[in-house]
Amino acid sequence: MYERHFGFSERPFELTANPRYLFLTERYREALGTLTYGLSSRKGLLVMTGEAGTGKTTMLAVAMAGVQPNQLVAYLSNPTLTRAEFIEFMTLQLGLPEDVAISKAKFLRAVTSLLEERAASGKLTALVIDEAHSMPNELLEEIRLLANIERPDQKLMTVVLVGQPELAARLNDPSLRQLKQRVALRCELVPLTLRETAAYIAKRISLAGGDSAQVFTREAVMAVYEYSGGIPRLVNVLCDNALVTTFARDEKLVSQQVVTEVARDFDLPSHAAHGDALLAGASSDRTPSGPSAGVALQSAMARQTSAASWDRPVRVSEPKAVRPPARPAPPQLAPANAGGARPGSILDLRPVTAVAGGRAEPAPEPRRSFWSVLQFWKR
Repeated sequence: MYERHFGFSERPFELTANPRYLFLTERYREALGTLTYGLSSRKGLLVMTGEAGTGKTTMLAVAMAGVQPNQLVAYLSNPTLTRAEFIEFMTLQLGLPEDVAISKAKFLRAVTSLLEERAASGKLTALVIDEAHSMPNELLEEIRLLANIERPDQKLMTVVLVGQPELAARLNDPSLRQLKQRVALRCELVPLTLRETAAYIAKRISLAGGDSAQVFTREAVMAVYEYSGGIPRLVNVLCDNALVTTFARDEKLVSQQVVTEVARDFDLPSHAAHGDALLAGASSDRTPSGPSAGVALQSAMARQTSAASWDRPVRVSEPKAVRPPARPAPPQLAPANAGGARPGSILDLRPVTAVAGGRAEPAPEPRRSFWSVLQFWKR
């Protein structure tokens, strides 16, 4: 629809779990390593949690794409089954005779025999359950029984439970303490930071054959982060619909106003209390910088002064203003029509110098890379 308008070869923000568009932050790389290690070894029970839309299913698709021929992986994406339906599912996935699903005792004997036979020949068997937070307790008990099938020196089946944070809360239930104690590996997917969100958008546009500098303004990226909270699925929803809206208006650059309108249409609340929270999200140590730091310092000092003087006699005197430490003024941004560059582009931020006549022109310096621009903007 809008691919030709923006120079894309495909849509960059589809909601499918496409492993080609996998974006790995430090935490995501750690989670992928944990999944890969769990599926390639006999570790017993592995749990991965994350908010809805953080990419758990995509991570599973990438990890399972590396399954070796000696590995048998049963994948269950909808675990809202009864006990009988679960046994029937496992019977089909493991290639067992259909009649063993009639009796639970027959099923357990057949599964144990199969797992021992595969382990003796050096083959691995795993059960991967997505959306595990929606499993009924009776099914979680069946998972515990399967995880109990082991030898004195090794586990015979690896079980991977993937779900939302409610899964972790359910494992803390005293009735499931035996299952929780069997968890050998655990990882969590967290939302992206502002810097990671900008890199995520740029990578997907690049993989689709586009140039992020000519698609989203810096302010638009900040708005995407503000309304998505760094959740990749919401980032995709906002960016895709913002591209549709910009295309419908016959414009080339997605603006902050367009993103805000899309967020309003989808009834997405702002995840930032004020603008300074976005700058705090861009910093790795989450420390506010710029004017917001001075305001925060002033407020903290005022609270300390108030608390310290609570028991002292009240003195009527002229209050003294608390001023934050002086900071150098940030560099001026290029005007909207300077050098023909589009205003506020996340890749086209360049400092300008004042010239005679009060006009500002871009300094003659080489084009900045994406990461150097983000570092410049952070200052």
